[in-house]
Amino acid sequence: QVHLVESGGGLVQAGGSLRLSCAASGRTFRSYTMGWFRQAPGKEREFVAAITWSGGITQYAESEKGRFTISRDNAKNTVYLQMNSLKPEDTAVYYCASTAVVLPTSAQRYPYWGQGTQVTVSS
Repeated sequence: QVHLVESGGGLVQAGGSLRLSCAASGRTFRSYTMGWFRQAPGKEREFVAAITWSGGITQYAESEKGRFTISRDNAKNTVYLQMNSLKPEDTAVYYCASTAVVLPTSAQRYPYWGQGTQVTVSS
C-alpha cells in the first residue's frame, strides 16, 4: 500500500513556474514507478510524466516535453514536478500516482492515487 499527498499547487501567471511535490508513505515507494496526471474540468484525466523507481528513466507527454521535469528523491520518499513556461491550458487538478508497472501512461495502470492539487494559470 502506498499513500500519496500532493502539494505545491496554486495560482500563477502565464509564463511562470510551479513545483509540485508528492510525499509518499509505504515501504515499497522505492520500487514503484511514480507518475503525474492532470484533469481539467470536463476533460478526462491525462498523463503528464512518469519516472522509474531509480529515477534513471523518465517519460513525458508530448505537450510537456521541454517545459516540465519530473524527478524523485527516494531518501525523502518524494517525487517532484517542475513546471516552467506555464500556459492557461495547463490549468487542472494535478494528481500523483504510483504503480509497480514500468512507466505506464494509462491512468488505469496506476492503483494508487493522491487527492490532487489545483494548478491555475491566468492569462
